[in-house]
Amino acid sequence: MFVFVTIILVFVAYTISIKFVYYRYRQLWPHLRNKISTPSYTVGNASFCPTQVRSSETRALLVTAHPDDECMFFAPTVLKLVESHAALYLLCLSTGDYNNQGLQRKRELLDSCAVLGIPSNHVTIIDDKELPDDPAVQWSTALISSLILKHIRNYSISVVLTFDGRGVSGHANHIAIYKTLRHLASAGRLPQGCQIFSLHSISLLRKYLSVLELPVSWLVPSDFCCLIGREEYKRAKRAMLCHRSQLLWFRRLYILFSRYMIVNTFQAITVETKNVKIY
Repeated sequence: MFVFVTIILVFVAYTISIKFVYYRYRQLWPHLRNKISTPSYTVGNASFCPTQVRSSETRALLVTAHPDDECMFFAPTVLKLVESHAALYLLCLSTGDYNNQGLQRKRELLDSCAVLGIPSNHVTIIDDKELPDDPAVQWSTALISSLILKHIRNYSISVVLTFDGRGVSGHANHIAIYKTLRHLASAGRLPQGCQIFSLHSISLLRKYLSVLELPVSWLVPSDFCCLIGREEYKRAKRAMLCHRSQLLWFRRLYILFSRYMIVNTFQAITVETKNVKIY
């Protein structure tokens, strides 16, 4: 009896903690949104933020490696930015042609973006033999750099979002994007005020705890966080289901149990400013 009562009390306490996370997040979201809406400029050792920048001026670039990354890993971020009326652009660096399904996966990506709220004219899919969907191939850093910098210049991007050094799933193509952006940031090749955030990779156990993982994500420090509720999760799920060619049994389990379908936490990458102009 004592064990049963203890289990019930723990369950109630954990449920309350999850509701508390949602409650606090709703309060903090305007601050988090403004964090990426207002670019930080660095002069010497002093930092300042322009005060007259509206949230509608947020221009974000999501850089992914394959079709389905946008919803499999970044759906909460995409949905929150779209909800906030940010101008969100997607740069997908391959067609996902590992099994000769490139054309189909392009269509699936556009369908997924339509569900998530990214206009088709904001989506760029790269089809280059130097960037194949293959973890055994080392992607060209120079090519990735030129593609990212071109997008930042053409669309006046203020925030870039991508994977971190572990690539969430450990995929070499994901990690190649992070290494390229880290290089651009450390070399001072990004425009002044452009911020970069990398998606936290977490342990396998945490990854598949679904909503039960939220209190842990709340307690672990991060620089930016996006959390969605039940209705937004249903939308993220619909986006995942657009990738019909990828819906193997384990991806269906992923949709049900992955915390990346509910919450994204990011780490900021330090950007060195050298007042470089991009031509």
